[in-house]
Amino acid sequence: MAPYKRKSPEEILYSIYKLHRGRLKIIIGSVSGSGKTYHMLEEGKLLKQQGIDVVISAVSTMGRSETVQQLADLERITSIHWWQGSKEQKDLPLEAIIERNPEVVLVDGLAHRNRAGARFPTRLEDIHYLMDHGISIITTINVYELGGVGEIIFQMTGIRSEETVPLNTLELADEVRLIDVSPETILKRIDEGILGDQAHPALSRRGNLGVLRELSLRLVAEGVNESLEKHREAEGLTGPSGATERILVSSQYHWNGSLYVRRGQQIAKRLNGDLRVVTFVLPGRKLTKDQQTFKRSIMKLVDRLEGKFEELPLDHSRQLPSVLVRYATENNVTRIVMGHSKKSRWQEKWQGSIANQVLRKTRNIDVFLMADRVQQDGERILPVKSLPKKTEEPFHRLTSQELERKIETISQGTFKVYIGAAPGVGKTYKMLQEGNLLLNRGIDVVIGLLETHGRKETQAQIGGLPLINRARIHYQSTQLEEMDTEAIITRHPEVVLVDELAHTNVPGSPNSKRYEDVIRLLEHGISVITTVNVQHLESLNDAVAQLTGVRVRETVPDAILKMADEVELIDVTPQMLQERMREGKIYASEKVNQALESFFKLGNLIALRELALREIADDVDERLEAWDRDTSLRGPWSRREVIFVCVDLGPQAERLIRRGFRIAHRLKAEWYVNYVHCGAPLMDDEQKRLDTLRHLTERLGGKMETAEAGRGGNLHEHLLSRMNDVQTTQLIIGQSRRAAWRSFFKESLVHFLLRNARHMDMLIVADLRKC
Repeated sequence: MAPYKRKSPEEILYSIYKLHRGRLKIIIGSVSGSGKTYHMLEEGKLLKQQGIDVVISAVSTMGRSETVQQLADLERITSIHWWQGSKEQKDLPLEAIIERNPEVVLVDGLAHRNRAGARFPTRLEDIHYLMDHGISIITTINVYELGGVGEIIFQMTGIRSEETVPLNTLELADEVRLIDVSPETILKRIDEGILGDQAHPALSRRGNLGVLRELSLRLVAEGVNESLEKHREAEGLTGPSGATERILVSSQYHWNGSLYVRRGQQIAKRLNGDLRVVTFVLPGRKLTKDQQTFKRSIMKLVDRLEGKFEELPLDHSRQLPSVLVRYATENNVTRIVMGHSKKSRWQEKWQGSIANQVLRKTRNIDVFLMADRVQQDGERILPVKSLPKKTEEPFHRLTSQELERKIETISQGTFKVYIGAAPGVGKTYKMLQEGNLLLNRGIDVVIGLLETHGRKETQAQIGGLPLINRARIHYQSTQLEEMDTEAIITRHPEVVLVDELAHTNVPGSPNSKRYEDVIRLLEHGISVITTVNVQHLESLNDAVAQLTGVRVRETVPDAILKMADEVELIDVTPQMLQERMREGKIYASEKVNQALESFFKLGNLIALRELALREIADDVDERLEAWDRDTSLRGPWSRREVIFVCVDLGPQAERLIRRGFRIAHRLKAEWYVNYVHCGAPLMDDEQKRLDTLRHLTERLGGKMETAEAGRGGNLHEHLLSRMNDVQTTQLIIGQSRRAAWRSFFKESLVHFLLRNARHMDMLIVADLRKC
């Protein structure tokens, strides 16, 4: 709504109604036993400490000791007990709650169905009734209890809930918080009998737990994306946020139109993005019979792929680039997928090229130009099919190298990472909590490095955990402290807790980064539990800078996350995080206002939360595919891909390298980074810059190639030759920063490749320019 538009009487009445109505917060988990009730009660206790009137009713602890402990000091309104067969049920005593009139009620089982003769048939209706009386509700639900998702889950896992709520229930909530738990943790709880004998038998399969977990992550991410788009709209921000992908396919009513749509769908599915397809029509010009046939075919295909299809009118074909780019900008598109016509260099100059004009007009939108399949003997892109799963031959005798590798893996410690969207979400708190649980079970656990940042709740969680003293390092006439890795190895505990994985050690330390210390501990057979924020992942560095305006300096290679045995997300809503900040639970009071106006702005927190949810969902999917290809939600990639990244020494080079890694990782592809130097030998600062790019490539697990083209050498021909040598299928290159008039006299690399590399797909990465 425009800020100066007068509200209608209906809008004013609705705003007043909302002021009186209670709030709804839903805590969602992938399965029963993920800890939803525990965290709901924990939030209730925190609200009570703040002076909020909180009561509980119809809460089911399942006799779990940790959850039962959270009931202390919380007032209970006795629920209505009844039996359904041999199972005891609990209904809400609505009139007793309204008479008591608390500010907040904690209640389990949002999908619960009430007894016959109850005022309302479902708990969801009970909750709306209480909210209409000004009472706020915090409640819990499992992902398979959401209508619409349940059928997909049943097909993939065999798990079905008899009691469900409509899928849009999450949209009605003021806040949705996900409790993320790894399959390993759930399986451990089943083995230890913590979940009792009520667990569905299908939950004993790690793949099923992975599917439920990924669906939970993606479902919450979708809701977060909607709130992010609303926030950006209210702030007057345009263009893609950078937290999610939206793929736009530009197609025509032609025999190759379906090829473009299928390629766009493959990209959208692998990147877990939305798919949109547009075609262009000239009003008044009737479609031929062939075009009508192609139109029906494309519309049917887009509908089957669950994409969105639109026809865009053009007064003249020359308008196509402008209309396409404007539509992409208005719809927050991150990547345009299109073809490009075959023209000579001089034809492009005099007649123009749609692809070139789109490239000149785009801002913050990548352009993906599809290879000319006609040049490859009419190759067609087929829908993704599952690849046969490789199995190890049981009678194969291991070579000495294979034996050595397996022994190294067996002797290594277990590695668990708690990840969050921002500081203050509770990663360290959760790490210490788990450390104490392990200690109580007789496991030898120590704290290797802890940063409490003065947070009292975190300090209180240390409990009986022994702390290894830090090493003192002399640096520039000052004594500084770092984790004493050697002392931990000498002490040789079973588990060590290490905070802030992305930390850079003091110069003079044996290792420059803390994650290198962690790898050393793992190699010595010591298990490690650690913490990190999503913005510290190397390949997300550019996305975070785009989202928040802050360039994170301390990073860890993505491979560190991939090598972890378990990764768990600590999800906290932006509202909760900002409240913690205002209460001084994250930073000292003098830093609070500055933080809330910069990194901890609401828009930043929403975007970082979505980024974290999607990143862990992708990680879960990669692990699912490693366990069993059939359970992968995104589907395997069926083509052999080779990614070739062209860089210069400009400021966009790191972004291209990170983009190349992320695409190669998702497509299971080989990837190369290539720099060709022309002219005089490199200056010292140029060599230093090249070393920085090589180091980044190697941190991400790639290999950088450099070559000299000489003063008179043809850079363009050299690069094309190398691309062909490695059988490149997808080229990644930055937009040309050269002024358009200069390209008329001297052909840019992009223009050369558009004409001469038509046998490969080309992703032209947008410059990051503020909209």
